[in-house]
Amino acid sequence: MGLLSFVFGLPFAPVRALISLAEVIQERVEQELHDPAVARRELEQVEEASARGELSPDAVAEAEYRVTGRMTQQSTAGAMAAESEHER
Repeated sequence: MGLLSFVFGLPFAPVRALISLAEVIQERVEQELHDPAVARRELEQVEEASARGELSPDAVAEAEYRVTGRMTQQSTAGAMAAESEHER
């Protein structure tokens, strides 16, 4: 039965490989998006731009809100995932 599954499943191998690649890319993007070091660099860039007078106070507040929102969203999502895993 294993040989038949292999032979008939072979045409779907590229699709499975593509799905696996997409999952790896998604994980990497999420890691980079929620990395505290990246967030800190972005906040430093906003602060430097503000000091140079390139950003208005409203733009600074918006940028800080966006960066900190990504970090808290990840924490909330992680807590919810852990909570649902615990319920199982």
